[in-house]
Amino acid sequence: MQIVRDLAGYSLGRSDLVRRAMSKKKHDVMEEERKNFIYGLVDEKGQVVVPGCVRNGISEKVANTIFDQMMDFASYAFNKAHAAAYAVIGYQTAYLMRYHPAEFTAAMLNSFLGNADKCFSYLRFAKSLGIEVVSPEINSSEFRYKVRDGKILFGLGAIKGVGKNFVDALVSERNRNGNYKNLMDFIERNTATGLNKRAVEALIKAGSFDGLDGSRAQMLAVHEKIIESFAQKSRKNIDGQVSLFGDILEDEDTVKVEYPDLREFDHRDLLFMEKEMTGMYLTGHPLDEYEETLRKAVSHKVSDILSESDDILDDVRDDAALYADAMMKKSGFKDGERVILGGMIRDITRKITRNSAMMAFMNLEDLSGVLECIVFPKTYDKVVSYLKEDSIVLVKGRLSLKEEENPKLIVETVEDLTAAKSAKLYLRFGSMGDAKLMVKALRPVFKTFGGDTPVIVVATDKRDVMQLARELWIDSASPVIRMLKEKLGEENVKLVES
Repeated sequence: MQIVRDLAGYSLGRSDLVRRAMSKKKHDVMEEERKNFIYGLVDEKGQVVVPGCVRNGISEKVANTIFDQMMDFASYAFNKAHAAAYAVIGYQTAYLMRYHPAEFTAAMLNSFLGNADKCFSYLRFAKSLGIEVVSPEINSSEFRYKVRDGKILFGLGAIKGVGKNFVDALVSERNRNGNYKNLMDFIERNTATGLNKRAVEALIKAGSFDGLDGSRAQMLAVHEKIIESFAQKSRKNIDGQVSLFGDILEDEDTVKVEYPDLREFDHRDLLFMEKEMTGMYLTGHPLDEYEETLRKAVSHKVSDILSESDDILDDVRDDAALYADAMMKKSGFKDGERVILGGMIRDITRKITRNSAMMAFMNLEDLSGVLECIVFPKTYDKVVSYLKEDSIVLVKGRLSLKEEENPKLIVETVEDLTAAKSAKLYLRFGSMGDAKLMVKALRPVFKTFGGDTPVIVVATDKRDVMQLARELWIDSASPVIRMLKEKLGEENVKLVES
């Protein structure tokens, strides 16, 4: 604060007041001090208490600029105690992330066990680092996520309906008597631990038994019968109903259940089972087969819009204006900006407004994350046929970046991505130099008639090919193609559909 005292001639008490206001991010207190900082402060007797910048020969404009910089700094400033603590934690976490990335990520997953969206984000992060994430596996997984041989093993505690006591018991049994051979072996060895149908069904649906005999379809068809058979056997033994030959059971006491001849569920159904039980797709994603189509059709991914780390914004979340500003700076987007997203519709909620009109709230999930979308009544009737759970769609709309709210998309149009035809516009030039000059001149035209059709430039002299940036793609249904043909010649403009 020495520079503040030097510039404005602040007394020790007032400079400490500003320092405390900065450290606690009290912008209103600081703003009250602006006048004193620039013009000074006199007491009731007219004696100068604070000279101020102007009395010290600093212009009003420069003084305001300096104070503005102090205000900006106050938005993110910490006192020394906080700064030191954050520095230590930052150093420790950076070290762990650098030298033990799998263990660090597993620890983060365990800290959000039960929060599917957070876990999905960290699992995606792990895969981006090249860390293999092993799906739930009855012979290796435990209640929490753990690391083995550099791989993250999925935690059974993340499966809905599977409690900690049950998982601890099955792990303890596995450690004592070895791996489970099949579903029947698992049920037999855990019948006495409070095993129930719901927990076994959840483990099957999550894919925990996929490495053993039988498919999920077969196991789901017989697991209840197996559980009941071993329960009856256990009750007989407890009641003393054993054979006359001691502990040698009669044939009718032996549990024999064979898997029925059933075809396994479709891959898509298996994925939805995993999502139902864990909140995440584990062995793939329904959008995997549309990944290339999505890449070409959208302007952004959901992760481009959402903050990769909400925790970074938490420090300014209490100040609405700062939060909105920080979010905009972090994402690079502006409120009301138009984007094109693609993905799968989830969690649709329909509501009737006060005017008896229908509207909808839904989540759009792509391969990078989930974004909330709002369909207002004026749009609802136009797109209602596409608003179905698990539909794969393209959504165009405006971003809503409001204070103290998560980013949202205000939907304007919805299209069926699976039925959409792909097309490309080819523009032919003599050389790439000619192409770049013409593209520069035509940039306003491309932006005016922007759309989803990629524009590809072809140079005939060296047979070079270049696809223009996404912001220069065009709407093939607009007059732009006719205009380009008039400008470049019909033979040099070709719209090719596939």
